[in-house]
Amino acid sequence: MKPTMQTITPFLWFNDQAEEAANFYVSIFENSKIITDVRYGESGAEISGQPKGTVTTVKFELRGKEFIALNGGPHFKFTEAISFVVNCETQMEVDNFWEKLSAGGEKSRCGWLKDKYGVSWQIVPSMLGDLLGDPDPAKSERVWQAMLQMGKLDIAALKKARRETPAPAKKSKVTRAPKRK
Repeated sequence: MKPTMQTITPFLWFNDQAEEAANFYVSIFENSKIITDVRYGESGAEISGQPKGTVTTVKFELRGKEFIALNGGPHFKFTEAISFVVNCETQMEVDNFWEKLSAGGEKSRCGWLKDKYGVSWQIVPSMLGDLLGDPDPAKSERVWQAMLQMGKLDIAALKKARRETPAPAKKSKVTRAPKRK
C-alpha cells in the first residue's frame, strides 16, 4: 500500500536559520528527522542575497508530520497569529517541551511560548479541551480562572480547580439601627 502524502505542510520562513532551527526541533521531538535539504546555487544566491551553498530549504519531520523551513531573508517575521500546539499526556511532557522549546526564547501565559527563532508554541495537556469545556459551567469557569493565572500549564492544578467547590460565602450579620422612639 502506497503511503498517504501529507497534503498540507507548514512552511516556515527564517532569515538564515532554517537548518539550525530544523535541527533544534528534530532534537526535541521523538520520531523526528531531517528528510532533505536544498542548497542555493549561483542563481538562487544572487536573487536571494544568501551565500551560494547555504540551505535554501530543509524538509523535516516532527512526530510524523512534515515541515519545510526556508532561508528567505529578513523580509518576514513570525507572530503569535500562527502557533503550533503540542498536546501532552503527562506533566513530565509539558515540563520537558516547555523548558526545551522556551530555551533562549520567551515564556508567556496559558501555555504559550516563543522559541529562540520567534516561532510560537502552545504546550498543553491533551485533556485541556475537556477541562475547559466541562458541561458544568461552574467547573469550566474554575478551570479557566486557574489557567489564566499560569505560564506553564499545571495538569494537577487544572484538575484540582475543576474538582473544587468554592467555599460558601460567609453570611454577614445584619445589624439594624436602633428603633427611634
